[in-house]
Amino acid sequence: MPAPLTDRRVLIMATDGFEQSELEVPRSKLREAGAEVRVASLKNGEINGWDEGDWGNAVHVDLLIADANVDDFDALVLPGGQINPDLLRVEENAIALIQAFASAQKPIAAICHAPWLLIEAGLAKGRSMTCYKSIRTDMINAGAKLVDRPAVVDGKIITSRCPDDLPDFCGAIIEALADAPTDA
Repeated sequence: MPAPLTDRRVLIMATDGFEQSELEVPRSKLREAGAEVRVASLKNGEINGWDEGDWGNAVHVDLLIADANVDDFDALVLPGGQINPDLLRVEENAIALIQAFASAQKPIAAICHAPWLLIEAGLAKGRSMTCYKSIRTDMINAGAKLVDRPAVVDGKIITSRCPDDLPDFCGAIIEALADAPTDA
């Protein structure tokens, strides 16, 4: 079992329409492992999840994406859902933050439709990745090597397909954080 993550800080980037479980489960599992987890979004206050065909629970926003600094965190988690990544992929600050995590060689974990954000950030080409079935063609067109597994790790990029994959997704994030040097 990986060492406790008591010295680790993780940023979850999301906005309204995030897949409820894809934010809440990683946040809970990372906190249980000892990590400090914060949520960054496009607006202050709360953002609303999407859960099984309707609006879900609200989640408190800790900081604006524009104010997030890669130096303050050890990893970035990108929940999916169809709405959330589609809204974020047109936001310059969101894409710049993803690129900053990649440049800093820090883990970036994206599930479901969130690999759209990795495509937009220019991080898909040549990487082994997985995603939700409806964006597979997008991943292939972006140059990713599509793999159909619950969690795929390629360097510092972790991808998963759907909520059913959350145990593997969370495990891969925790393992990446346990193995990574701390500088946040």
